[in-house]
Amino acid sequence: MRTWKWMFTAALLVSVSAAAQQVAESQPSAQPDAAAATPAASSPATADTTAPATAQTTDAVAAPSSPAASTPVASTPAASNPVASTSASAAEPQAAQAQAPASTAPAPTVSTLPQPTTMDQVVDRFIEREHALMKALGTRTPVVETYLQDLTADPQLGPVPSGDHYFLGRIDMGVSVDRKDYLKEQNTGMETRLLGGFHKLYKVQYEPTGFSWMVYADRTEFDRAHYEFHYIRREFLGDVRCLVFDVTPKKNSGRGRFLGRIWVEDQEYNIVRLNGTYAPAPRNSYFFHMDSWRLNLIPGYWVPSYIYSEEGDFSAGVKNKLAFKAQTRIWGYDLKKGDKDDELTQIRVDSVKDESPTAQDASPLQAEREWQQQAEDNVIERLTRAGLLAPEGDVDHILQTVVNNLEVTNNIDLPRPVRTRVLLTAPLETFSVGNTIVISRGLIDVLPDEASLAAVLSHELAHIVLGHNLGSKYAFNDRMLFSDDSTYSNLGFKHIPEEEAAADKKAIELLNNSPYAQKLDNVGLFLKSLQAHTTQLNALLTTHLGNPLAENGTLSRLSALSTKGPALDNNKLDQVAALPLGGRIKVNPWDDKAEMVKTAPVAITSARDKMPFEVTPFYPRLGRYGAATPSTTPATAANSNPGN
Repeated sequence: MRTWKWMFTAALLVSVSAAAQQVAESQPSAQPDAAAATPAASSPATADTTAPATAQTTDAVAAPSSPAASTPVASTPAASNPVASTSASAAEPQAAQAQAPASTAPAPTVSTLPQPTTMDQVVDRFIEREHALMKALGTRTPVVETYLQDLTADPQLGPVPSGDHYFLGRIDMGVSVDRKDYLKEQNTGMETRLLGGFHKLYKVQYEPTGFSWMVYADRTEFDRAHYEFHYIRREFLGDVRCLVFDVTPKKNSGRGRFLGRIWVEDQEYNIVRLNGTYAPAPRNSYFFHMDSWRLNLIPGYWVPSYIYSEEGDFSAGVKNKLAFKAQTRIWGYDLKKGDKDDELTQIRVDSVKDESPTAQDASPLQAEREWQQQAEDNVIERLTRAGLLAPEGDVDHILQTVVNNLEVTNNIDLPRPVRTRVLLTAPLETFSVGNTIVISRGLIDVLPDEASLAAVLSHELAHIVLGHNLGSKYAFNDRMLFSDDSTYSNLGFKHIPEEEAAADKKAIELLNNSPYAQKLDNVGLFLKSLQAHTTQLNALLTTHLGNPLAENGTLSRLSALSTKGPALDNNKLDQVAALPLGGRIKVNPWDDKAEMVKTAPVAITSARDKMPFEVTPFYPRLGRYGAATPSTTPATAANSNPGN
């Protein structure tokens, strides 16, 4: 009997323990289901009762278009398996360690909301993600550049530039913005209209009239209490499947509310694109239309990167109060203060005593060259820390190949190698400091071919060959101790007219002895086109560190080559003298690395397709952090498939 009672008791304990374990294991999956019913009832989101019920409550969210879709749970909504969703997103940062140093990026935040199963829950999620992005970037001070072209109608070419404006500065992404401009002598009247009004010198409040405003939809009150959200469709932007929503401000919600459309990626529900304006506008002011794009450069966040703005109607009988196109680029979110040369592992101490002649004190000439090298290194480092110079990369190697072609064919043998670097700004500019040639992103963009690139590089190489060394004063390190926004007022590398004339003469000699000698007609076409646009594009041709390519309406560099080649003819579709801005160089907004844009050629069907030196809309091919590089496609391809 005692044995039977003991066996019965043991069996009862085992069954109770198994039941308790089964309940404990079922709790994690039950929690999201219970929570999924609570947001609509307990959160302020229920205040929005005017949105269509069919779009908000009955439309289930499709499974993410990711590798996770191949798992057995692909046939069910992503919300039904939160574990699978978490593991999929965690795999992306791990695969991307070689792409970007995630240690300096803000840590991804974990959502407090359940995985969405309806569009109503998607709205709650992307509102939460938008506020998380604002918090993550709140301590960042990226560089912001706006280049604007006023437009006028041309009977043959349509809207063409009639004038231009350029703004460059650093902005604080916090609650209120302190904007510090690199250019101290800007058109204050135009700035007031573009940037939202100056409250004191070089300080701009974060108001919705500036180009920088549309980095976010609404900086302080992006919520259901102020906006209505209407689901439209699903659509691909590049490789990223998105949910598209129209966003409208509620009645009496205040001035300057976002009005337009947003695209939300379907894995973590971040906003990746905003398109629209702000309404209602106050009297005697403008709210510009903007198209704002974000890139997934760090785990968990899509970083504001490009903003395109356009105003004007050139239909018959319409009079424009304001007509322009503008590109705003943001970069320098994670400016580095040091590189591999700063690591202690790079320091090596040798105990071997070297008594060779090269180990002795430098000769006077060697000392002069060392001094120039020190100045050169100081300048390059300071420009990089200011966010104006791209880190050394693949584009530099391409430029270096062109310089090597010129050196080898002209038997140039310099005591120190010539280096090349990319200035990240739009104005067309080159300069040299020591043996480093610097060329701007904007100039590389508009050059039509390699021969034209060789021509602008040959001018700076000529300065180096002729010993026109500038900047030796920057070997004193105290001259590098200035704020980033005063960079242009503390650095300068402009040559005197006599040196410029001598460099032009030497450059033509170098080109005539180079592999580019038979292609100088193309260089002549580029210079003719540049000459034709000098009066309309004064800001684009205004240099800030080096000598200008054109000044006072005339060419000031390599003008002898402008006589070569045929005359400009817009009706010849095969004659491309210069390219639009943004066609060659792509800058990573997070780490400032520059790379060449790889796009398939697009056929020109009319003279209006040429757009030399012009601003055009942005249309980046979106991809997820850590994903494989997409195949080359035309830059004009939208790659959008509504209803997918």
